[in-house]
Amino acid sequence: MATKEEHVRKPDWLKIKLNTNEHYVGLKKLMRENRLHTVCEEAKCPNIHECWAVRRTATFMILGSVCTRACRFCAVKTGLPTELDWQEPERVAESVRIMNLKHVVVTAVARDDLKDGGAAVFAETVRAIRRKNPFTTIEVLPSDMGGVYENLKILMDARPDILNHNIETVRRLTPRVRARATYERSLEFLRRAKELQPDIPTKSSIMVGLGETKEEIIEAMDDLRANHVDILTIGQYLQPTKKHLKVVKYYHPDEFQELKEIALSKGFSHCEAGPLVRSSYHADEQVSEAAKARQLKA
Repeated sequence: MATKEEHVRKPDWLKIKLNTNEHYVGLKKLMRENRLHTVCEEAKCPNIHECWAVRRTATFMILGSVCTRACRFCAVKTGLPTELDWQEPERVAESVRIMNLKHVVVTAVARDDLKDGGAAVFAETVRAIRRKNPFTTIEVLPSDMGGVYENLKILMDARPDILNHNIETVRRLTPRVRARATYERSLEFLRRAKELQPDIPTKSSIMVGLGETKEEIIEAMDDLRANHVDILTIGQYLQPTKKHLKVVKYYHPDEFQELKEIALSKGFSHCEAGPLVRSSYHADEQVSEAAKARQLKA
């Protein structure tokens, strides 16, 4: 008889401190009143209490809450999305104003049902935030938008302050971890973003704990640097439900520190690495120079 698959126990350093103060409650109420979605909630981010209650930041998720892809690591709902909501950009911009955010991250579900992959709504959201919040820096985190160059150009023409697109995992594991997206397409997406707007920093993220080797992580770093990516985040994969991929290994904080030092030695201008680090974790700190530059131009 086959033995039951061994369960990897979650270590103590992954314990999350809950904080539901008035900032957390108020932000949750604001999101519901404006019919907005956040990746913080939909993807079950472990940092939601720190970001909402302490830092008062959030990552808005536009283009609905239903994704056309079914990546085996992600908790966002999969299915047939609803029609586009062209009023959403203004609602996001107004929420940013009410929250008085210095930095905002805008991500989205993958919309493979749309010819432009949602690029037009993405770009309009950037412009709407800029109109109402001229001193707020804007980070966008799109899917690969089908790998279509014209879709990326629509988004980059709106000139976000930072373009973030995640490779998620190492080359070997990509077919198992991600749906439809490919490792090479993501690298090309990042390279083309830099070619379109050389002065806009690019950023990517890797999850660890899915069975990759240290050598493969370093290879991914080299691949990102070869495609001119400026900023890297590295975090621990956490299994959101029993239906998702299992955790193969929990990395120790010391291992994350070593990976951060390796990344910085490779030439990344900034690297966040830690057990609870996610793509938009402390994103405001990563673009402080961009905020200063925008204020000087105003």
